[in-house]
Amino acid sequence: MSIIIFLLVLSLLVFVHELGHFSVAKFFGIRVDEFAIGFPPKVVSVKRGETTYAFNLLPLGGYVKIFGENPEEESLTGPDSARSFANKNRGIQVAVLIAGIACNIILAWVLFSLALGMGMKMVVSDYAGHGAVSDRRVVVTSVAKDSPASKANIAVGDIIQSVGESFKKNTLSADLSIGSIRDTIDQSSGRSLEVLLERDGAPRTVSVEAVEGIVPERFALGISMEEIGTVTVPWYRAPIDGLVYTGFVVKHTALGLTQFFKELFVGTADFNTVAGPVGIAKLVSDATNAGFTYLLTFTAMISVNLALLNLVPFPALDGGRILFVGIEAIIRRRLPINAVNWVNGAGFVLLLVFMAVITYQDILKFFH
Repeated sequence: MSIIIFLLVLSLLVFVHELGHFSVAKFFGIRVDEFAIGFPPKVVSVKRGETTYAFNLLPLGGYVKIFGENPEEESLTGPDSARSFANKNRGIQVAVLIAGIACNIILAWVLFSLALGMGMKMVVSDYAGHGAVSDRRVVVTSVAKDSPASKANIAVGDIIQSVGESFKKNTLSADLSIGSIRDTIDQSSGRSLEVLLERDGAPRTVSVEAVEGIVPERFALGISMEEIGTVTVPWYRAPIDGLVYTGFVVKHTALGLTQFFKELFVGTADFNTVAGPVGIAKLVSDATNAGFTYLLTFTAMISVNLALLNLVPFPALDGGRILFVGIEAIIRRRLPINAVNWVNGAGFVLLLVFMAVITYQDILKFFH
């Protein structure tokens, strides 16, 4: 069942992306030869007008075959060349290329809005709207290596229910907040603390001693925390708050991707943070088990990532093609057709190799 849901999620994301390219190309009178979900061989196809609509066997992507997007002699000078992508003005070309990215952002907005209307779990500090916040929990979001928390087996995802010194009980069981937890840890001055946690629905208590040196001038356990809550927004307000939250996610995803590519350039990038199809399938399974609104939120997050990754100026991606159009606009002439097609083809092969490596790493994670 999880595999089916993963394929449905992936198909939705690809369909919306390619629908953007398809719709804008049709709007500007560009000939579209094929609209396909998945990669060949074909399972079923039907031709309506000039366009073939296909569902293919390998459901890990999709494509729209736009006449003249990879120019050759027919699309440049043939009888239907006036309807070729390559012969449209550069503003129209950019509009077609960016349409898929825009549609993925719009999909994320719709999904976030639906999730907010139903009740969406999120980091409370990330929310700037006017909805009601319920079921607040303080959750561990990171654990420093070799810290007291790490040695006490405190893990990411643990819910902190109370913190108190060993001779007191449930010091913070009421009105728990990140600030009160930090104050209690600091005031312990290295004495033993009892931390009541919840992991996978089961309570557990650990004893741990805070130390100096992790945080300047304070005692600390070596954890980062966030307050998680369920935000519910009235339906009339959900689209507005959904749009604001989509902007927040786009901004922070862009910053994260920029940091990753900077680290990739200097050779310090951690590829364990990158998920391929197998890893995403596992994450979709986890999201499904966590509930429908979590699945909506997770799908929206993937849609934003897909949009921004396609904006990267790498050959074969939409961003790479937009870069070539921009160069042509600056030099006021068409780049050599064979060279552009070769670079895009090589970029596509590199993307396949990259995906194969990431998928291999995903599989290895299942055995560790």
